[in-house]
Amino acid sequence: MMDQRWRPTVNEREFIEQALQSDLRVDGRRPFDFRKLKIAFGREDGSAEVELGETRVMGYVTAQLLPPFKDRPNEGTLAIFTEFSPMADPAFEPGRPGEAAIELGRVIDRGLRESRAVDMESLCVVAGKHVWSVRVDLHILDNGGNLIDAANIAALAALCTFRRPECTVGGDDGQQVTVHEPEVRDPLPLTIHHLPIAVTFAYFGDGNIMVIDPTYKEEAVMGGRMTATINSNGDVCSIQKAGGEGVMSSVIMQCLRIASVKAADITSKIKSNVEEYTTAKALQKVKRTPVLVAKKNDVPDITMESNHDALESQTLKTPNDAQDITKGDDDHRIKRISPLTGDRTVKPKQTSMFLGGSSNW
Repeated sequence: MMDQRWRPTVNEREFIEQALQSDLRVDGRRPFDFRKLKIAFGREDGSAEVELGETRVMGYVTAQLLPPFKDRPNEGTLAIFTEFSPMADPAFEPGRPGEAAIELGRVIDRGLRESRAVDMESLCVVAGKHVWSVRVDLHILDNGGNLIDAANIAALAALCTFRRPECTVGGDDGQQVTVHEPEVRDPLPLTIHHLPIAVTFAYFGDGNIMVIDPTYKEEAVMGGRMTATINSNGDVCSIQKAGGEGVMSSVIMQCLRIASVKAADITSKIKSNVEEYTTAKALQKVKRTPVLVAKKNDVPDITMESNHDALESQTLKTPNDAQDITKGDDDHRIKRISPLTGDRTVKPKQTSMFLGGSSNW
């Protein structure tokens, strides 16, 4: 693998080293400056893509119900898997993972699991039988240097947006697990206590010159490297130094102080991006009903014609104003009079006959 890696010429090596002695870097940054960081999320929960300069890494999180380990029956599991594609770097060979892939996976796994960043006990469904096994897949899309830091940020961003299905326990024995669909019950996020941020330092010369976030060309020139995983509170989660030039303890303490400041900045950026993604996702679930607008319909005018003769004949046929009840052998039939005719009763006119003239009055 290392035979196909880019190797600088003598002039390129001298130019990079002389620039670092003047506190300058090839890309114009200061020694302790990170490259521009971009975090993008996919359509599904648990997927994130990170761009750190020219380095691009995609993280994807999945989960499934599996039996727990015998020594930890009430805790879930977390596993990190890396994939180095030859499209990202010609030095990466397909198939069996190389030394760089194994080191990257172990550094990120140690920073997440040993620091207890993810609450494993919350992943337990039935102790000793069913727990959630969380898997993080990291795909290297483009190798522009400092893969560990970019992959660590991609893993954290994907874990923050991941939602596992909600499940209930029931049945006769109380151990039957039912996994609910997202349409039935909302999925649940993971319980993350803190975000362990990996910060990589590269050493040049005798270890007196150090820079943060080395590029692809700087990694080919550096004499050693150290990765410190630290959270925003300043707690050191892990330190990884694989060979290279020796470093004094005072330099390591200085690196930890610098890493603490950088970890706080990266943590705030991850949280702000996750909050924007969560808000946009929540707005998509809101169903908005269209505004009802009153429409004007042309209805022809209706004129009511009243027939006084029909009303009077109907009134004369019904002796009672309220109702006429006729009892039969099997049923009772009730005939009601319309309220229009109840008040309009016509009384018969009384006429008197007069006999004789005025003397008979």
